[in-house]
Amino acid sequence: MTVESVSLQTIEDFLAQKRIAMVGISRDSKHFSVTLFQEFRRRGYDVVPVNPHVLELFGQRCFARVQDIQPPVEAALLITASEITDLVVKDCAQAGIRKVWMFGAGAKGAVSRQAVQFCEQRGIRIVPGQCPFMFWRDAGAIHRLHGFLRKLIGTYPHANVA
Repeated sequence: MTVESVSLQTIEDFLAQKRIAMVGISRDSKHFSVTLFQEFRRRGYDVVPVNPHVLELFGQRCFARVQDIQPPVEAALLITASEITDLVVKDCAQAGIRKVWMFGAGAKGAVSRQAVQFCEQRGIRIVPGQCPFMFWRDAGAIHRLHGFLRKLIGTYPHANVA
């Protein structure tokens, strides 16, 4: 699966989950992962932070691995280096997570070919290399522009792609 081949339905299904793990959230309050975490929370999501180097973030317990989350989540947003993604998707499979979003916005991000193949072989639905901001209709102008430009060049996900 490539960034361009993910279906809009898969993205909408992921965003319909109201409780998700965010794996790789930074301790640095200025990091983009924190902005994304806060935006998910602002939108009413129960976002569970996962970072093995932190016990608590923003007054919320932070878990070392997705398998440790109780009650378990069904979806995970990975904001990890692609080298770490290979390990994290195995953790996700072990935890029973069936929806994985490998964050990426213009760069490789969390996407790993091996991780994508691992998920596909296990029936885990994946969103490789997209940014959630682009799919929220009321996102800021820069995110709407990003989506518009992706539509112009033909790399925006289509509703009819399997």
